[in-house]
Amino acid sequence: MNRVFLLLGSNLGDRFSYLKQAITLISRHIGQVVRQSAVYETASWGNEQQPDYLNQVLEIETKLSPEDLLSQVLKIEKTMGRIRHEKWGARIIDIDILFYDNRIVDESDLIIPHPYLHQRRFTLVPLVELAPDFMHPKLKQPLKELLEALTDNLEVRKVIG
Repeated sequence: MNRVFLLLGSNLGDRFSYLKQAITLISRHIGQVVRQSAVYETASWGNEQQPDYLNQVLEIETKLSPEDLLSQVLKIEKTMGRIRHEKWGARIIDIDILFYDNRIVDESDLIIPHPYLHQRRFTLVPLVELAPDFMHPKLKQPLKELLEALTDNLEVRKVIG
């Protein structure tokens, strides 16, 4: 089994319901959800002219390869109604692969660890909640140290958890 961390995000419609639906579909099509962070609310990152996001990190166990994992993530997003028309645009659901064990994947359509995770408070706060001592395989630092050194000052508020 492979240990994977996923970030869920939603900033349109019934955001809580979309997170729950994504978790159900992930359990059904990707693998067992081992742990879930609290749900956090943040202002939009990258394109500030959007509604606030709800974000949550999941730790899952999967037998899927990184490529098959990406395929399933994209299918779940599409099934839930996500339409990709603008980078960092508003969305019903966004599922990012943060880590896949300690593997480094650098392909045209898949980069693991997620290339921006160490720059985003909305990602690191729920991730550190689940795995503060997890070592970033590229940066060779524990997640809690990456969070402490973070310059992103976007407010991240726990709303459920």
